[in-house]
Amino acid sequence: MAGLIDGMTRMFTAMDRHGQGVALLGLRLLLAWEFWEAGWGKLQGENWFADIQAAFPFPFNLLPAQWSWALATSTELVAALLLALGLATRLGSLSLIVLTVVAWASVHAGNGYNVCDNGWKLLLIYLAMLMPLLFGGAGRLSLDHWIESHLLSCKSCRA
Repeated sequence: MAGLIDGMTRMFTAMDRHGQGVALLGLRLLLAWEFWEAGWGKLQGENWFADIQAAFPFPFNLLPAQWSWALATSTELVAALLLALGLATRLGSLSLIVLTVVAWASVHAGNGYNVCDNGWKLLLIYLAMLMPLLFGGAGRLSLDHWIESHLLSCKSCRA
């Protein structure tokens, strides 16, 4: 029995050490895929923002619809790449949070909660998934972590 407990303790210790990095990698990759798909769809599709430009919150409602389309498309594509790589993850997450809040206010807010009705349920899920990345960073399995541990903490670099 002691061997079983010791083995489980070692397993849970390893999970504590590496689990957060794996969990954050999963969040990053899922969000990257979702936002990449949305951005790629906009890149391949036609601009429908002119129909809803007046519903955009300030200051986004002041931009021409073409600019808003280009800004949303590029944000989804670039931030998705940043999340996938774990590079500038907090900036990418913040950009996607702003984009999601604008989408919520301008497209989904009046449609209720249900995804089937183009409601805001999925947006709420995205926001909940982006929050740990914004406030906690990308985790150990990221370029952010590698840069911080190898480049920014280099003792010979500070001299």
